[in-house]
Amino acid sequence: MKFVDEVSIRVKAGDGGNGCMSFRREKFIENGGPNGGDGGDGGSIYMVADENLNTLVDYRYTRHFDAERGSNGGSTDCTGKKGEDLFLRVPVGTTVIDSSTQEVIGDLVKAGQRLLVAHGGWHGLGNTRFKSSTNRAPRQTTPGKPGEQRDLKLEMKVLADVGLLGLPNAGKSTFIRSVSAAKPKVADYPFTTLVPNLGVVSVDRWKSFVVADIPGLIEGASDGAGLGIRFLKHLARTRLLLHLVDMAPIDESSAADAAEVIVNELAKFSPSLAERDRWLVLNKCDTLLEEEHEARVKEVVDRLEWEGPVYVISAIAKEGTERLSRDIMRYLEDRADRLASDPAYAEALSDLDQRIEDEARAQLQALDDQRALRRSGVKSVHDIGDDFDWDEEDVEDEDGPEIIYVRD
Repeated sequence: MKFVDEVSIRVKAGDGGNGCMSFRREKFIENGGPNGGDGGDGGSIYMVADENLNTLVDYRYTRHFDAERGSNGGSTDCTGKKGEDLFLRVPVGTTVIDSSTQEVIGDLVKAGQRLLVAHGGWHGLGNTRFKSSTNRAPRQTTPGKPGEQRDLKLEMKVLADVGLLGLPNAGKSTFIRSVSAAKPKVADYPFTTLVPNLGVVSVDRWKSFVVADIPGLIEGASDGAGLGIRFLKHLARTRLLLHLVDMAPIDESSAADAAEVIVNELAKFSPSLAERDRWLVLNKCDTLLEEEHEARVKEVVDRLEWEGPVYVISAIAKEGTERLSRDIMRYLEDRADRLASDPAYAEALSDLDQRIEDEARAQLQALDDQRALRRSGVKSVHDIGDDFDWDEEDVEDEDGPEIIYVRD
């Protein structure tokens, strides 16, 4: 199955129908007067959040969407038929952005939520509308107004309570398999996840939370290296981040160095995202002797100057995962209670969420701009002169920021 989390589309609402010019003509009735009807309104276009969708692949090949045009008015005061509205279904968690202005039109965060993205054209008026005591045979009509047209960018962000962060092969996919029913690919050789995975973790009856696993980050990810930078935006709506660190990397590198890479890349991508509540989880403790655990944990904590919660687990052996899951559930419940009782805390979190959204979008847009410059043979925006010739057709032919990966 293809996973697509960013697409660019063009929507065109229906034009309004034209007004009709007509006069009544019947036997034994002289000078029947005007009877031209109005046209119908054009159909509008709405985005609808559908909980049964988890990708934007439906918009990968079909990029243009037109709503129905309103019918023209008819004689005998007949009003034209209104154009049918067009409903485009997208996954829950989709952000709709105007490509020309970068304005966020709206977020679809609840199943069934609707968002108007293009308004249909207003109907034209028939000549009946213009009759008066001094103008008994009007020949004026008005055409229907054109429907709104927009270029839109759709960005899907997975909705999860907890996000997993770490280098490739840190054990994120193994962790999500261990605590939930999700089955992302894992193996006994190094590789990285290509698409985000979601898992529902059941702690007690009627108590559960959603955890998201994104492709691992590598050094230089904030400059566009690797896959993970594209998917960091999926962590923007999480409530808690789990920073997974491999205690004994297969290449015998330092666990502290690996942890520091993630912290640096996270801060470069979005300083506000780095402010999100984050727990340090040292994984694969079963690959070390027990007497080595404390020294390895101290090395990582000292390097990061870490002051938050620290957990030592083995995801594959399910050692320490139950305690971690229960602590996460307790944290989420306490957070929800505080949001309901402390308006200042709720306002601060809302401000943080907005800053994360803005910084993530700005970072990804900057990477897209750099790619467009490279396609044009320019290494930097500072190299552009007044006589630089932008090839707009080449830019439009590209898929923009769209990401497509294939799941086995």
